[in-house]
Amino acid sequence: MKLEIFFEKFEQFAEAPNAVAKLREMIVQLAVQGKLVPNHTEDQPVSLKMSKFASKEMPMPLNWWRGILGDAIQLEYGDNLPAPKRTHTGEYPVYGSNGIVGTHDTYLIKEPAIIVGRKGSAGALNIATGPSWTTDVAYFVRPPSDLNLRFTYYLLSSLHLDILGKGIKPGLSRKDAYVLPIALPPLPEQKRIVAKVDELMSLCDLLEVQQQERDTRHAALARAVLARFADASTPANLGFLFHPSYNVAPADIRKTILAMAVQGKIVPQDPDDEPAKTLVSELAELRNQLLIDGIIKNQKISATLSEQELPFAAPDSWQWIRLGCAVSLLGGYAYPSDSYIPQSSNQIIRLGNVKNDDFLLNQKPVYIPDLLADKTTSFEICEDDILVTMTGTKAKRDYAYTLTVRREHVETNRLFLNQRVGAIRPFKKELVPLINLFLKSDQLLDLVFATATGTANQANIGTASILDLPFPLPPLAEQYRIVSKVNQLMALVDQLETQLAASRNAAINLMEAVVAELTTCQENAVSRIRAESSFR
Repeated sequence: MKLEIFFEKFEQFAEAPNAVAKLREMIVQLAVQGKLVPNHTEDQPVSLKMSKFASKEMPMPLNWWRGILGDAIQLEYGDNLPAPKRTHTGEYPVYGSNGIVGTHDTYLIKEPAIIVGRKGSAGALNIATGPSWTTDVAYFVRPPSDLNLRFTYYLLSSLHLDILGKGIKPGLSRKDAYVLPIALPPLPEQKRIVAKVDELMSLCDLLEVQQQERDTRHAALARAVLARFADASTPANLGFLFHPSYNVAPADIRKTILAMAVQGKIVPQDPDDEPAKTLVSELAELRNQLLIDGIIKNQKISATLSEQELPFAAPDSWQWIRLGCAVSLLGGYAYPSDSYIPQSSNQIIRLGNVKNDDFLLNQKPVYIPDLLADKTTSFEICEDDILVTMTGTKAKRDYAYTLTVRREHVETNRLFLNQRVGAIRPFKKELVPLINLFLKSDQLLDLVFATATGTANQANIGTASILDLPFPLPPLAEQYRIVSKVNQLMALVDQLETQLAASRNAAINLMEAVVAELTTCQENAVSRIRAESSFR
């Protein structure tokens, strides 16, 4: 495939991440391989002495010089110039490892030069077109007369010097850079190559603008679609979220589905349903009986909800309650780490084991002996518990994760709650699917996060935050319909996400194949020399 065809077919690769950046990189690779402009055999080769390190793996025109980087250019050390000693008067730029860091009234280098990051941003490249100062965290390169400044810049770009950076604060060693194989065309061809590269980079600029405009249009369209549901969510309009003409991010679709569900807009209300008010009375009776039987403790719940606490209006057949009117909450126990043993049938469930609907039982599992387990049976997790994480990072929504404990989770091992993991236990097990679902909606999570306490970066949810949470309770029959509809729609979102991932992967694979076809020779040679130099 020729590069011109690549530009024509760019839309096929546009879904690949960083597609334009990869295209720029490929242009540079083609440039230094002699594949961008015609070679003129009458052009005189560069006047460098033929290198004994010339690589035969890079098929180049006959009048190109072959060797290693150290035979052609020198990486010269910059000189220390701390910020307090710079005049900052604007005469000459001062370069650090990744660009201009100030100005000074004196220059270190009179000629145009290429600045190469040495420490920190190892391998970063900048061009100084006039006199400048390079600090001691960078090298500078003054190309010899046979080398065009911009061609030298593109040549260095093609070598990916950043990969050579070593250490915690990556440093670039001249010894490692000097052994890299290069090939140099005659000076007239260098100038033609630079002109062609500049032309193609301008096309890349246009492609980048087009991509940004397309992404902006798609984002605006997606926001408009989601806003439509915020204003008038109806089950009949759900198809617009999955319209083939545009892509709404799967994460945004999931949020919209949950928002519709929690507000009673995902399925129509049925006037024949027994109203939620009846269910609330039943839950009050169940709670009293559980208290009498000693199965639950009397957990304090705040007084009746006020209108100001309600985040939205629920359907008439629904009932706003405090969540504690429908559930009890079991807190975790601070199992001491010195009580852990390598293996047993008693596993402690910690914060890292619980994600949204994802029980990570194999995530750094810890266990306790039978004796301690038998002493702490009140913290044992049961089937149909809704686990909730009660600690996370401030300014992040990385807590209040919930999942439902299924039978298979507790069939093999006994599971016990560690501190800061809670178990929500509905008085009526039929409520489990809906409560677990609604607790993932932003409308309710916003209320939970608003009550978080803690110090520094840690945020904690208290028991009262969960028990006092305003909760919209639908009739039981509608709950079944809501959960069923949400599961159906979420399955469609999963399919959409899979299709989008497949489309991106196809674009990535196609682009990588084309790039490999056009640039493999140079990259193979560089990789081989790097491997050999690591043993020197």
